[in-house]
Amino acid sequence: MLKTLLFIGMGSFTGGILRYLISRYVQNSLFTSFPLGTFLVNVLGCFAIGLFYGLFERGNLLNSNLRIFLTVGFCGGFTTFSTFMNDNIQLFKNDHFFYLSLYVTLSLFLGFVMLYLGHALTKLF
Repeated sequence: MLKTLLFIGMGSFTGGILRYLISRYVQNSLFTSFPLGTFLVNVLGCFAIGLFYGLFERGNLLNSNLRIFLTVGFCGGFTTFSTFMNDNIQLFKNDHFFYLSLYVTLSLFLGFVMLYLGHALTKLF
C-alpha cells in the first residue's frame, strides 16, 4: 500500500506542478476574464487520460505502478475539477455570464472530444 501511495504522490506532484506552470503561463500571457489557462489544462488532461486508458486497454502499458502513477497520480494532479468550479464561481460573482456559459460548454464538449480522440489514437497503432 505504501508503494502505491508513493507512486500516486509522485504523479500528483509532477502533474500539479505542470498544471500550475501551464495554467499560469497561458493566463499571464493573455488579458482576459476567461480562464483559458485552466481550460487548456482540463482539455489536455482529458486527452492524456483517454490516451493512457486506451494504451492500458490495448495492453501496451501493463505495469500497475505506471498505471496508478499516470492516471490517479499525474492526471489527478494535472486536472482539477475544483479549480474548474472555482473559476466558474468567480466568473459568476463578477457577472461574466457569457464567459461562464462559454467556459462550461467548451470544457465539457472539448473534454469529451479530446478524451475520445486520445483513446481512438491508441487504436491506430
